[in-house]
Amino acid sequence: MTATETTSIERRSAEVLERLRSLREGDAPTHGGRVLSYVYDSGLDALDQLAADAARLVQPVNGLDPTVFPSTAVMERELVGFVRGFLHGDDEVVGNVTSGGTESCVLAVKAARDLRGLPPGQGSLVLPTTAHAAFHKAAHLLGLALVLVPVDPESGRVAAADIADALRGDTVLIVASAPSYPFAALDPIIEIAEVARAQSIPLHVDACIGGLALPWWGELPAWDFRVPGVTSISADLHKYGYSPKGASVILYRGRDLHRKQYFGLTAWPGYPVVNPTLMGSKSVAALAGAWAISQVLGESGYAGLVQQAKRATDSVVAVVGTIEGLRVVGTPVGPLFAVATDESVSVDRRVDAHRWVTAVGARGFVLQGQPASTQPDGTTLPRTTHLTITPVTESVLDELSSALKLGADEVRGLPAAGPPPALAELAAAFERGDVSVDDVLALPSEAVAMALASAGLDPKGSADSPLDMAAVLAAVESLPREVTTRLLVEFLAGLVEP
Repeated sequence: MTATETTSIERRSAEVLERLRSLREGDAPTHGGRVLSYVYDSGLDALDQLAADAARLVQPVNGLDPTVFPSTAVMERELVGFVRGFLHGDDEVVGNVTSGGTESCVLAVKAARDLRGLPPGQGSLVLPTTAHAAFHKAAHLLGLALVLVPVDPESGRVAAADIADALRGDTVLIVASAPSYPFAALDPIIEIAEVARAQSIPLHVDACIGGLALPWWGELPAWDFRVPGVTSISADLHKYGYSPKGASVILYRGRDLHRKQYFGLTAWPGYPVVNPTLMGSKSVAALAGAWAISQVLGESGYAGLVQQAKRATDSVVAVVGTIEGLRVVGTPVGPLFAVATDESVSVDRRVDAHRWVTAVGARGFVLQGQPASTQPDGTTLPRTTHLTITPVTESVLDELSSALKLGADEVRGLPAAGPPPALAELAAAFERGDVSVDDVLALPSEAVAMALASAGLDPKGSADSPLDMAAVLAAVESLPREVTTRLLVEFLAGLVEP
């Protein structure tokens, strides 16, 4: 390469990076405690730099084959051992690092299904309605029936007896949460594990969000490998492990179960393929970042960060407790919780949870709305606002508290947010029987895109004005869920079309 060509690449590189910086200005801030979902900020710049340096060192490495790149095996082995230690696993607990919680959950389901040895298209998965959507995806991908068990609408917890009643002869796995994402409810793991053991069914504890927080949270009922009957646990390193996205750990009690996670193929003309995860070739950047951070922090470092997050969580929960018209759902466990409208006060004093999200957002803090949901037994889980708290939240407590209170004052007494008019008309058409779910699902993408545009949800014009999430969530509540899924797929696909 000539000097002129090198100079040209350097110049174009600078231009491209400058454009990327400009694009990033339109993103929600990933640091500083202003986004209370999706991102997990330790507040320690040194950890971000450590992860970036570690990722740069392994940038060209392919995690496909640890016999060619043995550094990947060392990092993975040490990370699995580290997480196993504070989740109270013995030498029989083994596992892998994955690309995130969804992959960990899918692999846990695959391993349990393959251990059972049922033919393709058979088997069922039993889980609370509050279990993560990743298990719905796993059931869909693996051809398993999904058996949803209602939770108590007040506490958000599932009852072990209800889990027992839902079991079938073909159940391959039971799922419980520590805690659940929607309401931060810690399911009764000990009781569910007794049910699982009595029926000889594996039990997976999804601790993707709590796995690196609950071990140092304080006195809690046992929920990890201390509980006989817990056969696998997922715990995300890119949440309260503060690693780059995406890194998670999936652990199994017993090598026979763990080996069922693997995919292997030697009956083809190419190299022998043995994959522990869904991906073949894969970046090692997040693994290296997670490994480096765990090496530096150790258990004591994580314990200190958890205590910061706990103090901040307690403070924010207390603030919400003082806001008339809102209530914290259940008794949340861990650095997250949900807030619903307090229907015990008069209508004119209530605060709609989703209007509150918008009002707080206008004051610089991003909260996450969650739609109301009807359970299989007909009970309804309320529309809520989800808040994820991190150590850095402590540094913005005063400003956040003010935003939460003033946002509530602004929308108190206003009616609940409704869907865009065009989607409200569609909901009315469903109620009259003028249109069916099949009618909508049969529409081509172009027709669905036109319907979105008429509702003011044109993905091509989404940069012109902020998305009204309160209206979107109201549409999710008012329309059949299969229909809103179709609409949102079209919207998000449209966002990335050239």
